[in-house]
Amino acid sequence: MQKPNLSLGQMVNLSFGFFGVQIAYSLQSANISRIFATLGADPHTLSFFWVLPPLMGMIVQPLVGTWSDKTWCKWGRRKPYLYIGALVAIIVMALLPNAGSFNLTLKAAMAFGCVMLMLLDTSINMAMQPFKMMVGDIVNEQQKAKAYSIQSLLCNAGSLVGFLFPYFFTWIGVSNIAPEGVIPDSVIYSFYVGAAILILCVLYTGFTVKEMPPQEYAKYNNIQPADNQQKVGLLKLLANAPKAFWQIGLVQFFCWFAFLYMWNYTTGGIAENVWGVDTALKSSTATPEYQAAGDWCGVLFAVQSIGSILWAMVLPMFKRVKVGYSVSLIIGAIGFVLCFFVHDQYMMFVPFLLIGCAWAAMLAMPFALLTNALSGSSSMGAYLGLFNCTICLPQIVAALLGGVIMGLVGGTQVMMLVVSGVCLLLGSVAVAGIRTKA
Repeated sequence: MQKPNLSLGQMVNLSFGFFGVQIAYSLQSANISRIFATLGADPHTLSFFWVLPPLMGMIVQPLVGTWSDKTWCKWGRRKPYLYIGALVAIIVMALLPNAGSFNLTLKAAMAFGCVMLMLLDTSINMAMQPFKMMVGDIVNEQQKAKAYSIQSLLCNAGSLVGFLFPYFFTWIGVSNIAPEGVIPDSVIYSFYVGAAILILCVLYTGFTVKEMPPQEYAKYNNIQPADNQQKVGLLKLLANAPKAFWQIGLVQFFCWFAFLYMWNYTTGGIAENVWGVDTALKSSTATPEYQAAGDWCGVLFAVQSIGSILWAMVLPMFKRVKVGYSVSLIIGAIGFVLCFFVHDQYMMFVPFLLIGCAWAAMLAMPFALLTNALSGSSSMGAYLGLFNCTICLPQIVAALLGGVIMGLVGGTQVMMLVVSGVCLLLGSVAVAGIRTKA
């Protein structure tokens, strides 16, 4: 039997909590390098701090997927993990930006920040994954692309808000500078407000969405109710994964390798290229110019989100999904390379609008293709959790190699954005290896 069609409102409710989760994720993405650089991290080791988020994602999301596949209780199947993740996230979001405000030594502040970052990404991953799974559980194949597009739209809207928060608070008069080693109030307040929005959005989805009970899920997915409780090892699932899992995963590797460097080095890159800051100097992070670049980084990421929203409306016009996917990545690659040649803060809008095209494709196409390939599987959540490793593993590799690659390309952070462009070009080539009917 085919699952019933959902109204537009039902599909929005299904992913509305993602808006709040993405605000938290965007605040982390746009400000982690700024926070640790302000605490005193060396630019050549800055990428090491980015090992923690994807590492926690590789651990948490397969576990959440596997456990939630077998969780059937009065609160739902996926929602209990959503609630737990959101609760931990709001606590950590209140603590992380204060890492430099507790009169700790440099090493202690770094250690505290690392622990908080690990907990924040663990909780965000736990809160984020259920939304992807609930779309796979509840939405039929005909509406799945539309449902994931709505999720992508809400995701980018959340990104837009999260990226702009520090700039907004500076604009209304909140201090954007602080003593050396202390995070500015504009960033701290952004995390506070982001935490409040996160919990409200998650509660809204929790109250408006009803998950299928086991018998109904089994009926619509043509499986036996007993299969819902059958335990299958993750290694066995990987061995039996559809070819699309691995083919899309290769594209994911290049794409997420590229975006890790964008999150890591955009603040330093535009500080060098636009504000003329010598980021090799340890004291550079305490300068008004560096902190202004940090705020503008959030604006540029917001512009990227706008580009992504606009491009998401264009993507359905491509008759062949693979062509749209590949073209999107090529456009994003051009955007990354352009960053090296632009020295005006407003002209930086152009490359980040182009980068948004790649981001739009990355958010919608992989999951729509994969969940359709997994239709009827009783291990949908486990597979989506494992698929998250194709997002996390490239980020870990990129983070570990960041200092080495930075040295090879001249030691400047803006050159790392050019490296991102090369990676997206490789990803566009890898799209040709995906074998699907779409």
